Amino acid sequence: MKKIMNIVIGGIEQKIVNLVLVTILLMVGAYTAVILYQAKNIGDLVTTTNERQGNSIVQISDRTMESVVSGSLGRSTQMQSNIADNMFREVKSEVGMLGDYAEKLFSNPDAYEAREYYLPDMNKEGTISVKVMTEEDADLSDPAIAEGLGLIANMTDFMEMLYANARINSCFVALPTGVGLIVDDRSAEKISESGDMVPIPLRERPWYKGAVETGELYFSDVEKDTFSLNIGIVCAEPVYRNGELVAVVGADLFLNEMEQGIATAAQEGGFVCVINDEGHVIFSSKDSGVFRVTTSEKALDLRQSSNFMLSGFIKDAMKENTEVRLVAADGIEYYMTGAPMQTVGWTMVSAISKEVVDRPTVAMKDSYEAILGGATETFRKDLSYAKQTIIVLLGAICLFGLAASIIVAKRIVKPLGKITQRVQSLGGDNLLFKMEDSYRTGDEIEVLAESFSKLSAKTLQYVDEVTKVTAEKERISAELGMATSIQASQLPHLFPAFPDRHEFDIYASMTPAREVGGDFYDFFLVDHDHIALVMADVSGKGVPAALFMMISKILIRNRVQNGESPAQALANVNNQLLEGNEAELFVTVWLAVLEISTGKGVVANAGHEHPTLRRSNGKYELITYRHSPAVATFEGLSFKEHTFELEPGDSLFVYTDGVAEATNADGELYGTDRLLDALNKDPDASAAGTLKNVMDGIDSFVAGAEQFDDITMLCLKYNGPQG
Repeated sequence: MKKIMNIVIGGIEQKIVNLVLVTILLMVGAYTAVILYQAKNIGDLVTTTNERQGNSIVQISDRTMESVVSGSLGRSTQMQSNIADNMFREVKSEVGMLGDYAEKLFSNPDAYEAREYYLPDMNKEGTISVKVMTEEDADLSDPAIAEGLGLIANMTDFMEMLYANARINSCFVALPTGVGLIVDDRSAEKISESGDMVPIPLRERPWYKGAVETGELYFSDVEKDTFSLNIGIVCAEPVYRNGELVAVVGADLFLNEMEQGIATAAQEGGFVCVINDEGHVIFSSKDSGVFRVTTSEKALDLRQSSNFMLSGFIKDAMKENTEVRLVAADGIEYYMTGAPMQTVGWTMVSAISKEVVDRPTVAMKDSYEAILGGATETFRKDLSYAKQTIIVLLGAICLFGLAASIIVAKRIVKPLGKITQRVQSLGGDNLLFKMEDSYRTGDEIEVLAESFSKLSAKTLQYVDEVTKVTAEKERISAELGMATSIQASQLPHLFPAFPDRHEFDIYASMTPAREVGGDFYDFFLVDHDHIALVMADVSGKGVPAALFMMISKILIRNRVQNGESPAQALANVNNQLLEGNEAELFVTVWLAVLEISTGKGVVANAGHEHPTLRRSNGKYELITYRHSPAVATFEGLSFKEHTFELEPGDSLFVYTDGVAEATNADGELYGTDRLLDALNKDPDASAAGTLKNVMDGIDSFVAGAEQFDDITMLCLKYNGPQG
């Protein structure tokens, strides 16, 4: 044995050193193999996890985008179509009333005296007036022509009333002799620069020919108005006596607002268009491709398109509301939905390109891949640095002995095992990698864990942000604005409503609690000596209540104008509204018909608020009596009528429950006592002044507190017959 550097070669000391060295080398080799194996597993796991996370993000985003597009695009299109269809349905109803009036005249012409009629007068520009319209060769001095004009002049008051209270741009009566009467407030356009009346070929107009050829109510195609050159549609109906054509009545509706609304409705990658009953695009926000607007001679019938996917969609959209479909047109894939307008046979189509819908997903995926690339590069660098550190540590282990090697091995292997288990558990909705104390080793293991933690947190943040931004972007605020405007225009809003009638003063207002409301009021002349008053409140709020309100208003008006009493009208409207009322909405109605010459009236109250009445020189008081049930609650209801009589100087004030139930910040109700105080603040005020006094009282009471119900009021001051 030899002793070198205090180490005995070949002795027990050498064997111990050799044993320690062999043990250390075996342990170093074992731990080196384990570390390399775990590093390979982590690399493979990172790659697999990244792919699974990427696919999961794309799938979640695709589902979110498709759900948002399907819901918002479909609801928006159906709402716009329903609003437009209601407008056409109202015009149809008004033309029907014109036709009934004309048929009544011609069925017994001897019972009516000839009334005076007038040529267009430049001084009446801007004033509602009825004036003569003729063809170029018509002779107004011809006795037969003069007799016909004198007879239909009996419709003057009714036509002026219809024009003043409806959405039409004019209404008219044309005779087979080439003359007729028209009512509007645009006299100047019917007079030439030389001062002569501008002739119009009445019997050659498409609406006249269409009504005569079909023999029934007829909607013309979109055409330019003869005088104003505005784009519009004409609804006309022939009138017969003993099988012989005696007149054609009609009304025209300018569609400039619809055209402008659709033209401005375009959004990036999308468009809105209207297709008529011949399959032609008549309005569109798209200026190229198959959905652009062209002349009727060049227009394509999209129902006959060689693109079977497109033609099939158009055919379905003409019949019923369609689900959102993926349709290719002009080399672009669009998500499309359609909603028909049953009254005129048109349909409204909304579309947005798939590329635009997929853009957030693509952007998110690109961003994710960029983040992932950076994280992966950091991981590779950290792993490389970790390997170098491990080599150094292994050398140190050889120097510091067995104990140090075991500690270092545990420090490296144990955290890596936990990270591996946690990474393997990631997937689906469980994408969050959280830092734990066991990962905080103070070396590259902690850096690796922090990289996973940051990557998973950013991934979840991007998914959440994209979902929120997409949902917010697709909200339909513009359509609600359009719905608010259309609903407001359905109610009488021009005051004074009847400037030529001095027997009474009337004023009404509605302040909705939301963009669109369920309250409504109405007043209209049933005939020259009777005025109908309506105050109603639909259960519920928002768009469903607004649609139910418009339907109820039209049905009540039609029934009363057809001569039904308040009780009869409410009974028939009750049964009509119950048909298909799946939302189970109902409406409270106060309906009265007043005979203007005598002040006598008949009223029916279907579950509505008690009216208030002020006798001449007195104060407003509540008039209480037992009500009938609300309309659209039970089939076959009958409604009780009450009679009343107004004397000159008396006033009537009716309202909805939003007045009495206006609430201040303390939850206190305004109530009927405060209402009567506001009414009696100035009982001699005009109808408009009375409503202002009540509204000022409500505003002062609520002091800016949010209201949850519509506030609707109507006041009629009866002046009595005028000598």
